Parts: sequence; structure tokens; C-alpha cells
Amino acid sequence: MTKPRSLGPPQTPVFINCPFDSEFLPLFDSIVFAAVACGFTPRSAVETGTVSDSRIERICNAMFSSRYSIDDLSRCKGEGDSNLARFNMPLELGFAMSRRFLAKAVWDSHDWLVLLPEGHEYTKFISDLGAYDAKTHRRTAGTIIPPVVNWLRTRPDAPLAPFPDAVIKRLPAFQKELERLRTKSGGELPWSDTILTARKHAKNLSKRIPSEG
Repeated sequence: MTKPRSLGPPQTPVFINCPFDSEFLPLFDSIVFAAVACGFTPRSAVETGTVSDSRIERICNAMFSSRYSIDDLSRCKGEGDSNLARFNMPLELGFAMSRRFLAKAVWDSHDWLVLLPEGHEYTKFISDLGAYDAKTHRRTAGTIIPPVVNWLRTRPDAPLAPFPDAVIKRLPAFQKELERLRTKSGGELPWSDTILTARKHAKNLSKRIPSEG
């Protein structure tokens, strides 16, 4: 068995909760790159874990070890002949909310960003989310990166503060190399390789935020 590559020193983790289908993949890659560009380490249900653990256990372990989460609800609508929606994303958003409400100290708290495609009538099936400020996108990298970057760069412990336009400019090179690596690995690239490739292309994108005091 090949040993996973080291990701180096730990950085502030952010859990990414989004669809994993081929149509959403470019947006998923964009969110991952935006998070890395802001100095965070993305966590995800697709990262390598203990195979004897259920996926829900791996999701909870990753989320509960993250200070933040990014939750995209794009697939919460009827699809296919059966007109069924996918509700894994709202379920995981519920985990993120409980993570925040169960925190016993400020340093252990959890914050989340909800993303939705424009025109998505999410309040019709999760009306309680109407009290929160969800951000919208037009299902393109150029519209999903700005809300992600602008949210992450303003977190209290954000390591870096790039502007969205700089991240968008670097994105194509990152995606091109990811495509090449995925082809070489048979289509499924180890999570550690994805993160290391993102760090390579995001290097020197932004100066580190100076500490106060």
C-alpha cells in the first residue's frame, strides 16, 4: 500500500461540503484552490480515511476537527426520471450547525458559509436557512471564488488575504495540472496530491496577514 504524501505543517482546516459529480467538479476544484490560496487546509468526504470507518464517521471526524465549513446546496432539487433530490449536503450542513452550537468556548466554535446557485428557492425546503446570509453563484468558477475568498480572508484567524481576481487568474494552471495528474492516476487523484498541487499554484499569491499587537 502506498503511504499518503505528507501535507507538511498543519494549517487551519476548512471542511468542504458540496456535490462530487463530474458536472460540479470544476467548482469543487475552485473552492479547494480558493481555500488553499487563503492559507487554509481543505478537508472533504473524499479525502483518504480509514476504510473500515463509514463515510459518515469520516465526514464527522473531518468536520469536527475543522474551524470552518463551506456548504454548497446546488443539488437539492429534483433530478432524473424519479425527480429525486440529493440531501447529503443539507444533512452535513446540519452537522456544521450542531458543531457550532455544541462548542463550549469561542476558540472551539465553528462558522460556516452557505453557497447556492442563483434562483435556487432553498427556503421552500429549508425555511430556517432564510435567517442566514447565503451567498449565490452562477455555476462558474468566476462567480463561486469571490464569495469563498471574501469570506475566508475575513475570518479572525485567516493566514492570508488574497483578492478574488488574483485567485481566479491562477486557477486555470491549477486545473490543467489537476487534469493531467488525474489522467496519470487513472482518474482518482489522492487528496494529498490535490492539496499539494493547489499549494504549489497558490504560492506567493498573497502576503501573510500580520498578527495584532
